[in-house]
Amino acid sequence: MLTQTQQHLSTLEEYRKLEETADFRSEYHDGEIIAMTGGTINHNRIIGNMYAYLKSALRGKNAEVFMSDLRLWIPVYRRGFYPDVMAIAGQPILNEGRKDEVINPSLIVEVLSNSTRDFDRGKKFRFYRSIPTLREYLLIDQYEYSVEQYVKNESEKWLFQEYEGANANVSLVSLEVEMLMSDIYEGVTFEDEVPE
Repeated sequence: MLTQTQQHLSTLEEYRKLEETADFRSEYHDGEIIAMTGGTINHNRIIGNMYAYLKSALRGKNAEVFMSDLRLWIPVYRRGFYPDVMAIAGQPILNEGRKDEVINPSLIVEVLSNSTRDFDRGKKFRFYRSIPTLREYLLIDQYEYSVEQYVKNESEKWLFQEYEGANANVSLVSLEVEMLMSDIYEGVTFEDEVPE
């Protein structure tokens, strides 16, 4: 979730310096610094479930999973984002040698909220598609059992698949991992959430 906090344009160096000491994270949108707001309980549960499941499933494989504290840099659009979860096949490639920015995810997961769903499906996905290594994009609804999946095939075309219901089986193609919807939504109680 994002809130606009500054109207003037900042250099990338100014942004990075601010991020090193900030009490909260902000994204960088080609000169604009946009503060991220906090998430809901369900949002955090889903992120935790995805991270824990993938961490275990990828053990011993040549892939690693990261949570939302690691920044993803998108050079083509000069954007810095903090995806909710991302996985990297092989070794992380650090942007300009920085230890807090990577450029090579194979999977990105975003948990949708009412305030971010349009951006996550639209412009953000357009920015993400410019990443050569990205093979899969997962959008998880925090208000109901619903997962949207985009997978890039061998012809470089993005294919869409939707999963609904507590018993659905989600196949993460880029990582060769299967997940039950119940694993993604473990501990989530929809009646506790008030849509934003």
